Amino acid sequence: MTLKFIFFGDVVGKIGRRALAQIVPKWRKKYAPHLVCANAENLAHGKGFTPSTMREAMAAGIDFFTGGNHIFDNKAGLKIFDDPELSRLVVRPLNYPTSVPGEGCRLIEVERHPVLIASLNGQVGFRESFDSPFLALDKMVHRHIKQNPAIIVDFHSETTSEKVAFGLYSDGRVSAVLGTHTHIPTADAKVLPQGTGYISDIGMVGEENSVIGVKQNVILNNFITQIPQMHEFAETGRCEVNAVYFEIDSKSHQCLKIKLLQTVVDVK
Repeated sequence: MTLKFIFFGDVVGKIGRRALAQIVPKWRKKYAPHLVCANAENLAHGKGFTPSTMREAMAAGIDFFTGGNHIFDNKAGLKIFDDPELSRLVVRPLNYPTSVPGEGCRLIEVERHPVLIASLNGQVGFRESFDSPFLALDKMVHRHIKQNPAIIVDFHSETTSEKVAFGLYSDGRVSAVLGTHTHIPTADAKVLPQGTGYISDIGMVGEENSVIGVKQNVILNNFITQIPQMHEFAETGRCEVNAVYFEIDSKSHQCLKIKLLQTVVDVK
């Protein structure tokens, strides 16, 4: 059987959530995915997520959520990890300290086939001190040998070099490595030699002509004056939508195809 997935990059603020409500039903009808995922670390006004913003994205058609280094920026999001309904649908980076709330990977069933979804954060360019994502991957794969699941990894990293290295390190051991964090889609979606679907960065669901989701005048003032500005995010307007569609063979767990999906919608 061929398992079909759609995975959205970082969804930024209200305009991103509203764009999901427009596009997810259309892409569900067009591509018939068995599971739709999204990176949720920017769902709530650009930083973190909350129970209400997560439920809004679920109502739009998102089935499962991953995180990144901003996942705990909104303290209201901590309630998600105490909620039995919501906590089973989200993973935060696996290579956080073990005392951090939440799980870094979760085994689910997709069309009665085991699928492990994981979040791992890179180490280059982050103020946080994450454990090695390479070694965390090794431990995770070894821990789930008996279940033999297809494995999908959201690799949240700042640099393409770390992402490319991680993809090659993972090739043949996981079904897909999907980069997030920079909000800029890359043109390298492909199946690696040993069967792992890969892209350096999916991109974002956020305001078009913003600076990675933040209103452009704010960031331009930052660069010109060097005076810190409060980030502002659009609620309406043109919104770019970036995701990947990919297929996994349910027996070999190899990725059969992967491609970037892109469009722009008007959010009112």
